[in-house]
Amino acid sequence: MISDRLRQWSRCIVEPIARGMHRLGITPNALTLLGFLLNLLNAWLLARGYLALGGVLILVFSALDAFDGTLARISNQATRFGAFLDSVLDRYSEAAIYFGLLVYFARHGRHEELYLTYAAIIGSQLVSYTRARAEGLDLSCQVGWFSRVERIIALSLGLIVGWIRPVLWLLAILTNLTAAQRMLHVYRLTRSKPAAGAAKE
Repeated sequence: MISDRLRQWSRCIVEPIARGMHRLGITPNALTLLGFLLNLLNAWLLARGYLALGGVLILVFSALDAFDGTLARISNQATRFGAFLDSVLDRYSEAAIYFGLLVYFARHGRHEELYLTYAAIIGSQLVSYTRARAEGLDLSCQVGWFSRVERIIALSLGLIVGWIRPVLWLLAILTNLTAAQRMLHVYRLTRSKPAAGAAKE
């Protein structure tokens, strides 16, 4: 996936900045919360129709997500709650961005984009949930074409260059295909490995 290659490539940039943040007394959880609040602001801008600006800010604000984990590691402040908080607020941030788009499309009567955005929300949340649920069953589930980084890049570029409708089609289809791909992957794994804690939610 792009996310793995991007993480390796950006390490030499992210780590020095994270060390500077540590010297300033910034904590990983504070950085996580800041990123979430900035994404809420961006959702409001998208709802108001600032689509190109919103696309740029999605890239900028999502970059903060690369820093909180690195900051936690180099400052020895990594905790299980911090990792949990980061994952939960990532989901809220992504949902907020899509909600901002839903509001914009609803206000302007753009029904096709409205339905596509809703489908993309479902697919995006299921991509994350299928991996989390699989890992809760002690199964690795890092397969798939459209992880969070790919979704961020696609949506941002679509907003910036004005190709939002085709990009929403791409997101609506590929996010749900990725969720299906992960379900198939888990099915294949569980055929040979009994699942622990398989109770339904």
